[in-house]
Amino acid sequence: MSEIITKLTIEGLRDSFQNVGYRVETLTDPVANTTYLRSATAGLGFEIRPGNQLVGEEQSFIDAMLVTTLQVQGELPLDLVNRWNTTRRFGRLQFSQPFLMFCLDVSVAGGVAPNFVRAQIEVWDRLVQELIAYLREELPKIVARNGAAAAPQPSAPAQPAHEHAAEAGSVPTIQ
Repeated sequence: MSEIITKLTIEGLRDSFQNVGYRVETLTDPVANTTYLRSATAGLGFEIRPGNQLVGEEQSFIDAMLVTTLQVQGELPLDLVNRWNTTRRFGRLQFSQPFLMFCLDVSVAGGVAPNFVRAQIEVWDRLVQELIAYLREELPKIVARNGAAAAPQPSAPAQPAHEHAAEAGSVPTIQ
């Protein structure tokens, strides 16, 4: 029987993602002075951020957050975010103008089987694909309700562009 996983490390998470086929880069956040990972799936960049550090073990933690941030230009109805959150069990959307964040927490508290981390990566991948499809389906409906002529198509850069401000009353687009 395989060994139970009771803690995570940046190196272990990098290996787990690479074993599933992801390209992963290790970065250091200059503000928080913490190491994290960056990757992408379905053309959407995301980060793997360490969570709660284990006492006495500087390089180990009990959980991690997978997160991607999209920039919204224009108004985004909160019912679109809330509808996603009520119909999806694991990942959650958070909207703080002008950013739409999608997060999934991975915890190994109490110990988990080695294939649990892989399963969580697969859940994340599936949810990101569903999110892209959901936004592509829902954004044109918002445009139609607002009487706009052209439907915006969400695009997904590896990193959000922070310099654009949202315009009140405008048609939402997501980058």
